[in-house]
Amino acid sequence: QVQLVESGGGLVQPGGSLRLSCAASGSIFSINAMGWYRQAPGKQRELVTTITSGGRFTISRDNAENTVYLQMNNLKPEDTAVYYCNALVKLRVGGPSYNYWGQGTQVTVSS
Repeated sequence: QVQLVESGGGLVQPGGSLRLSCAASGSIFSINAMGWYRQAPGKQRELVTTITSGGRFTISRDNAENTVYLQMNNLKPEDTAVYYCNALVKLRVGGPSYNYWGQGTQVTVSS
């Protein structure tokens, strides 16, 4: 089994910054991809990228630690959402890749 554990969410004022972390653990052979999605109330879950954030967000990965980070700067109220970590994982050599999700971490941007 594979677990993705997110941390770093919370309440921040507009213009502030937060850094989210997601660590993958368990019976992992390799991780093909790791990334972030978010879901605001009443909206569909969407992929978070540097481009879609207008350059305000940066995603980085520590392959040795099976960890992905989301650095969010100049946060806006519209960034308020639950942020989910996602990973595409191989459990064995030559096996298929499986999609895993973290439990989500709340980010609230408000004054």
